[in-house]
Amino acid sequence: MNTTRQQQVEAAVKWIEEAWREGALSQSGQGFIGQLEEAFTDRQYEVDDVMVQGEEVIARIVITGKHTGTFAGNPATGRMVRITQFHEFTVNDGRIVHRFGWYDTGTLLPQLQAGA
Repeated sequence: MNTTRQQQVEAAVKWIEEAWREGALSQSGQGFIGQLEEAFTDRQYEVDDVMVQGEEVIARIVITGKHTGTFAGNPATGRMVRITQFHEFTVNDGRIVHRFGWYDTGTLLPQLQAGA
């Protein structure tokens, strides 16, 4: 039998997997999403960690992709980069009732700098 914690993790991971298949995982509410999708090709994702506290679930996702277009004023480098994305879920009775996502651009942008 699944515990509440397992149900919460399963609900979050299921959402992530479905969003990836549907091409909606990158949607975070941040204004640069279209640019991110165009600038990084061959994107793959991995759920790196899932943390649960009460009804809140935080998933850390690592997306890898090739920098093939301009992003945040940085021209394409051809480098493979790691993009960290977070999703925060509120899960109640195994159902997601709220979700918010964001990117860690602080670790992405240095990878695009010359000499990185």
